[in-house]
Amino acid sequence: METGGTHTLWGDEPLNLHRSQLTQNTTADVCIIGAGLAGILCAYALAREGRRVIVLEALDIGSGETGRTTAHLTNAIDDRYFHIEQMHGAEAARITAESHTQGISFLERIAMEEAIPCGFTRLDGYLFLPPGEKPELLQRELDAAHRAGLGAVERVDKVPSFESGPALRFPDQAQFSPMRFLAGVAHAAERLGASIHTGTQVDGIDKSSSLTVRTRGGSAVECGAVIVATNAPINDVVTMHMKQAAYRTYALAAPVAIDPDAKALLWDTSERAGDPDGPYHYVRFTSSDPNGRLTNGTPPRDFIIVGGGDHPTGIKVEPVERWNTLERWARERWPSMGTVVHRWSGQVLEPHDAVAFIGRNPTGPDGVYIVTGDSGMGMTHSAIAAILLPRLIAGEDHPWKKLYDPARKPVHGLADLARHVGRVTANYAEWVSPGEEARSLSAGDGLIVRHGLKLLAVCRDEQGRLHSHHAACTHLGCVVHWNSAEKSWDCPCHGSRFSAAGEVISGPAIKDLESAPIDGATPEIQTRPIMPTPSSAPI
Repeated sequence: METGGTHTLWGDEPLNLHRSQLTQNTTADVCIIGAGLAGILCAYALAREGRRVIVLEALDIGSGETGRTTAHLTNAIDDRYFHIEQMHGAEAARITAESHTQGISFLERIAMEEAIPCGFTRLDGYLFLPPGEKPELLQRELDAAHRAGLGAVERVDKVPSFESGPALRFPDQAQFSPMRFLAGVAHAAERLGASIHTGTQVDGIDKSSSLTVRTRGGSAVECGAVIVATNAPINDVVTMHMKQAAYRTYALAAPVAIDPDAKALLWDTSERAGDPDGPYHYVRFTSSDPNGRLTNGTPPRDFIIVGGGDHPTGIKVEPVERWNTLERWARERWPSMGTVVHRWSGQVLEPHDAVAFIGRNPTGPDGVYIVTGDSGMGMTHSAIAAILLPRLIAGEDHPWKKLYDPARKPVHGLADLARHVGRVTANYAEWVSPGEEARSLSAGDGLIVRHGLKLLAVCRDEQGRLHSHHAACTHLGCVVHWNSAEKSWDCPCHGSRFSAAGEVISGPAIKDLESAPIDGATPEIQTRPIMPTPSSAPI
């Protein structure tokens, strides 16, 4: 999927997602960093209450993970209710169900009240077993969901659209076009007085008498509160990034013939893992126009969107194989699938204790709030943030505050935390490795090479231009790895990502990679630029 100043999906009309850059100092009641769904929804909710709100975005509206989501709006959480109950207790599971259910309704209400043509639709969701999984898992989740207050969840013999075996049906789930919805909410927030500035990268947050958000361009926002809605918080160096881990997830879309009554949200019970044949799968069906409009007298086409193949960010895998495996898995179940028309990947942050972090930042100055740890539930977590954070900023209490508190101690999920720490430790050991063997680089290729005492991240962009940078992530100095799907340098430690030119794509890093000319030390790489070839990257 493309993201940028305009966003086009399925060949539909572009959405204007670009705004002017902030070029002068200003003031606001609340400054929001990040113009994805979480940031824009918070801006809308605060502006409705009469707050003066300003949103700062380094790229364009929706240019981060919102532009890459498959947009399941669900209270069937990825981490399972019996898991939440085991780690946090029955009341936490109840609040989880309540908050995600209210989150779906919150999104629906905005879509209706603001008349946003985003194809918002209620439908069933099904949790099904992959081959070889024990049916007892479904019974455990059914019982836990009922205890959490989701009494309408029921066990069924199969999923309507394919021969799945037993499944749990979660009624009253939803889906929409996330970018159409985001564009509509952004316009509504601006109508209510919010200001949105794109192309405005934040460099830091200071506090003396008030909070000041500094930008790379030199302008600043003085404000009473700050919401950091950048997927991975860019204001925190260590604390929050030791409580969660970054994963890449893959998705593809293809035309399909399916009975309208069989359209649903689908998820299996597999776990995220390094094995491309094993991890979690998620599926939904959409249309070339979710609003059902005719194009030149022709009804819209139906598409299947299939996701999965997750792995920790920055590990050395072949993304094309992830997409190929997803496609094989889907074709076995939906033989009418046509040719894949879109492939893309996204980034998911997994909290070690399975609950998102939405609330006051536990370190740094007072008045700073964060929303992170989406765990594959970014759409509803964004809505939860827009419900919860305005209340906390107003100094009020809220029944969801304790569960989502970013300051909670990591007493659960310690095994996952240990694995994450192990990956970080192993990465730092790479600084004494010999690097990869130097080779001639084709367009869209990259490698890590040793240059004296340094490791260099060297790549050719899609235009054949050579780029060389120090291989140290500018967050905490881990060695970045080349992502051949996104043509980016990804950090395996905390998920920061950089373009081929070394520019920050996503945090927690806020500084670009440091340039480091090769100076002829590796002549194999310095061969003349090779003409670009068709890329296998997402479209």
